[in-house]
Amino acid sequence: MERGAVTAARLPVVLLHALALDSSMWSAQSRALRERGHPVVAFDQRGFGSAPLGDAPPTLDVVADDLARLLDERRVERAVLAGSSMGGYVAMAFLRRHPCRVAGLALLSARATADTPQARAQRLRFAELVANEATRSATVELTVPHLVGATTRGNRPDVVAAVRASAHSADPTALAWAQRAIAAREDSTATLSATAVPAVVIAGAEDELTSPEESRYVADVLPRGRLVTVEGAGHLTPLEAPAAVSRALCDLVEEIGASES
Repeated sequence: MERGAVTAARLPVVLLHALALDSSMWSAQSRALRERGHPVVAFDQRGFGSAPLGDAPPTLDVVADDLARLLDERRVERAVLAGSSMGGYVAMAFLRRHPCRVAGLALLSARATADTPQARAQRLRFAELVANEATRSATVELTVPHLVGATTRGNRPDVVAAVRASAHSADPTALAWAQRAIAAREDSTATLSATAVPAVVIAGAEDELTSPEESRYVADVLPRGRLVTVEGAGHLTPLEAPAAVSRALCDLVEEIGASES
């Protein structure tokens, strides 16, 4: 369920992955944080990576509580959360359910608002198609290009190939479960506006799924939020622009460390 050791010296950084991927998507950021002495917990969410799906109904609250139990096991009282896409929604659910355990927040390509009826219907349709063996492969193939920006599609075939391979190898039952959980999520505007923790919102300028305007709204809602827009990147900025995301996360963690020292 998680990778990486936690030391007691500094607040750990929990890295929460996007849909169809696993904690390995954060390898560049994990390495950069560790090089600066920050402990990292790269968390595999239910059904992805090394984590079993289980039989709970689809809700992000379940995943948030999975993380809380892991932190309990590791005797970690507070952590900095960084979530990409689905991982961002898990981070918001964790903040709502366990607010005193969040020391800082990084949200990448995740909306503050709940899905519109149309978006919810599209997610539920995706869940149906990916769960059906006859339509699974075509559904993944149609989805993958939208997960990265036009610059990545044109210049980074290695990234596109890695995302495609991960999406095709993901457990289809887990993909469907996760999409249903995301579709059912609450509006997080009130939760975000009530937190006083330092926060960064990272947007891909070419994101086709969560627009830069939607990311700006998230940053505006957060009382201590700031927006970092990454040029030439789409929805999966940790993979498309690893250095820029690493820099933003390290800056956030070091800001938190300075304020708490």
